[in-house]
Amino acid sequence: MKLFLALLLPALSQAAIWPEAIGSYRRSATAPVSLADRPVWEEYGLKDSESATYENGASRFTATAWVLGDTTGSLAAFDWQRPAAATPSKVASQAVETADGLLLVHGNYLLSFSGYKPAPAELSAVMVTLRNVDSTQLPSLPGFFPSKDLVANSERYILGPASLQKFLPAIPPSVAAFHLGAEGQLGVFRSAKGELSLAVFNYPTPQIAMQRELEFGKISGAMVKRSGPLVAVVASPTDPDGAERVLAQVRYQASVTRDEYVPTRRDNIGVLVISAFKLIGILLVFSLVSGLGVGALRAFRRRGGRGEEADALTTLHLN
Repeated sequence: MKLFLALLLPALSQAAIWPEAIGSYRRSATAPVSLADRPVWEEYGLKDSESATYENGASRFTATAWVLGDTTGSLAAFDWQRPAAATPSKVASQAVETADGLLLVHGNYLLSFSGYKPAPAELSAVMVTLRNVDSTQLPSLPGFFPSKDLVANSERYILGPASLQKFLPAIPPSVAAFHLGAEGQLGVFRSAKGELSLAVFNYPTPQIAMQRELEFGKISGAMVKRSGPLVAVVASPTDPDGAERVLAQVRYQASVTRDEYVPTRRDNIGVLVISAFKLIGILLVFSLVSGLGVGALRAFRRRGGRGEEADALTTLHLN
């Protein structure tokens, strides 16, 4: 038995991510994904990955899956792996497609299809088979990122020194201070004199952001703006006026949610008293109608000539 378990456990740990079939296509082979920039993947929390080939006669396509640590990691990987010429797709809230491919996020999974775009029903069947899907809320930072003049598919999410070095090496990691809980988003914007790279960093509190603003301001040629816990930076802009316009779009607006009980009609004592009187009235009317009905029935039976005994309910012959 111990030998059987020893042989079984490695097989279970290497269980395939992709199902045996997708629609009319059957899985023919699986292989590990060749990873470039492994430090960035590790920073995004990569846990597992797998590439599978599916065939249906002469037709075939490749499906690739990356399993990240959480939804923030899958969002970051989606921004990174999204093709520059991709267009939005309606199959998921985070999905893009090309002429022969599809890239989408499902929880902490990033799924890519090359050579075939599965139908929604086929995708649903695939998602049911995925294990340990994380459904935590996405980070709020993308909601504050400007959209005017943004180059399509240029966004990159920054979670640490590796992704910062990959996408925006002009900013030192010590200035971004990821150990304080920072996350950042980068995007490329069009201006009259060329393209600008804007990075927006989100910090736990406005006080930390104020301290970081001073450090970002020490970067030679950088233009910096703070809004609440956000610090926006344009490093060495070729168009200062264009950089000002982009920075002006960064605005933090706090959203306060109060966990407060909202009274209903049932909490109004006046409504309770009125409802009680209504119930009493209904019971009185019911009693009156029932009594009249019983009296009418007894009178009808006596008129039939059968006497009082025909109307008697119980007779005790005590005499």
